[in-house]
Amino acid sequence: MSIGAVLEQLRGDFPDVTISKIRFLESEGLVTPARTASGYRRFSVADCERLRFVLTAQRDHYLPLKVIKEQLESIDSGGAAVATLHPPRALSIAPGLVSPEAFRSGREVRVTRADLCERVGVEDAFVTQLIRAGLIAPGASGFFDEDAVTVATTVRDMAGFGLEVRHLRAFKAAADREAGLVAQIASPVARGRDAGARDRAEEIVRELAALSVTLHSCLVKGAVRDSLDG
Repeated sequence: MSIGAVLEQLRGDFPDVTISKIRFLESEGLVTPARTASGYRRFSVADCERLRFVLTAQRDHYLPLKVIKEQLESIDSGGAAVATLHPPRALSIAPGLVSPEAFRSGREVRVTRADLCERVGVEDAFVTQLIRAGLIAPGASGFFDEDAVTVATTVRDMAGFGLEVRHLRAFKAAADREAGLVAQIASPVARGRDAGARDRAEEIVRELAALSVTLHSCLVKGAVRDSLDG
């Protein structure tokens, strides 16, 4: 099959898959299609199923590419049979999983300031405090997104414990530092001239961001536990 035919095979189950994504997975060594004399890729049915395995592991089980590659190498060497993916293990730090997919840009949602106040159940002055503290910010068109709604709701709930908005600036500063570290790693990759460099950089950002959130949550959990034990 050509890469376009593979894309059509996969798109029914994976609507977000693109030719660039397939090329990126190839560049990472997760699939190695044959090449014609003129250099065109030719994928076998096994190649297509291999891609399906990779995409499923990413989407449904939140496995990083390194782990997926190790699993495939084990299968290739005869050390393991083609695996049935086990159900994802929920983290103990919070309900659900910290997934790289959570950092994928979705459909843009435009929330007005009035809608934000109504949905969160706060006064306009509270939104002003959030903006001044740098916790949320309207886009260029003046609208907020769904993340702003989540932040506002979370800060509102934390305020119920006596925390003021100004106390939470440290969270924003920590998030900015973590994002800066991720950018330092991903930016050189994005500037690469090879095909799929941009996709590879975005994949790195999502995976590192998810790992960063997990690490941050575990560290906070440990520190809180230590303070209670002390």
